[in-house]
Amino acid sequence: MKGYLRADGRKGIRDVTLVVYLVECAHHVARSIAASFPAQDVQVIGFPGCYPNAYAQAMLERLATHPNVGAVLLVSLGCEGFDKLGLRDAITASDRPVEVLTIQGVGGTRAAIDAGTRWVSACRAELAARPTVPLTFADLTIGTICGGSDGASGLTANPSIGRAFDTLIERGAACIFEETGELIGCEAHMADRAVTPALGHELIAAVDKAARYYEVLGYPSFAPGNADGGLTTIEEKSMGAYAKSGRSAIAGLIKPGDRPPGGGLYLLDVVPDGEVRFGFPNIVDNAEIVELIACGAQVILFSTGRGSVVGSAISPVIKVCSNPVTFARMADDMDVNAGRILDGEATVDDVGAEIVEVIESVASDATTRSEALGHIEFILTYKSFEPIGPACLPLAGAA
Repeated sequence: MKGYLRADGRKGIRDVTLVVYLVECAHHVARSIAASFPAQDVQVIGFPGCYPNAYAQAMLERLATHPNVGAVLLVSLGCEGFDKLGLRDAITASDRPVEVLTIQGVGGTRAAIDAGTRWVSACRAELAARPTVPLTFADLTIGTICGGSDGASGLTANPSIGRAFDTLIERGAACIFEETGELIGCEAHMADRAVTPALGHELIAAVDKAARYYEVLGYPSFAPGNADGGLTTIEEKSMGAYAKSGRSAIAGLIKPGDRPPGGGLYLLDVVPDGEVRFGFPNIVDNAEIVELIACGAQVILFSTGRGSVVGSAISPVIKVCSNPVTFARMADDMDVNAGRILDGEATVDDVGAEIVEVIESVASDATTRSEALGHIEFILTYKSFEPIGPACLPLAGAA
């Protein structure tokens, strides 16, 4: 495997140039700049809101300094509330090329697109000259999520990802599972796997918070498509989602933007803290993928049964399909066929080993299906989180 060494010692498996819009009014200009660089790893992300939000600010700081990111162009309208200079300074401190482009200041849409295109072109030439360095599994953070789950997800794809996680952790990787709203009923089991009793209490509290949030909203993380695919209750879905975590001890609980301090298994709490303020806690799968990436994940494992097609900006997404029918129908979108387990052609251990091999290939510059199809979805909305406490990362001092 090979990677791109960053100033903070982390290594990326991609060398993306980000074009970041800082308000929805700048989205078109950002998208137009990136469109001039097809198939060159120039990707668009951003925050649509005009009113500032600490979560969004922290997320974009983490994303713009992600190990898979080599350079950043910030696109501002000029009158939004986002702290663009603070974001610029954070990127500058990470030793990445960065430029702030203010549409109102340079003379409007055409002038901004021209200026941004020139900057990105020069930047891409500079990045292309940089050498790669060797990379091991201990350099990797891997996140996992399930979307479009069906009755087979908890039997094939999810436990196979869990097996892969166990292998990856043994080799020094940091692995992150999430979806606390889809772990309801599994909290006591997770607490038993926590490295300290205090962390166990934090894991239970995170799932309890998610349950309260869903109760207030009157809408659990259980879609009509889940029922059509054979799932019956949120508890049944939770057992399948839990299988993605494997069998390793749980080393910590983190929130969006928190980076694991070392190798091991971590739970990501994506449900906002405090009173319900910003609608549904899980907007779509892509919002959670973004939060995993903000925690440093260079690769995402996506389990699907019904057949999700999404990818993501910044980090490649590896699709693990739970049943052979969906895999055959949507083969262009899927990377791993865990449905072979249902056909008796493979075991969970076999597919888990295959997932590890695919990660190794992707980290050696192989292209995932979603990357080949041009999927670089991105969503960032308003949320609010309190900092984690010392009980959440009990081994951090030793890492």
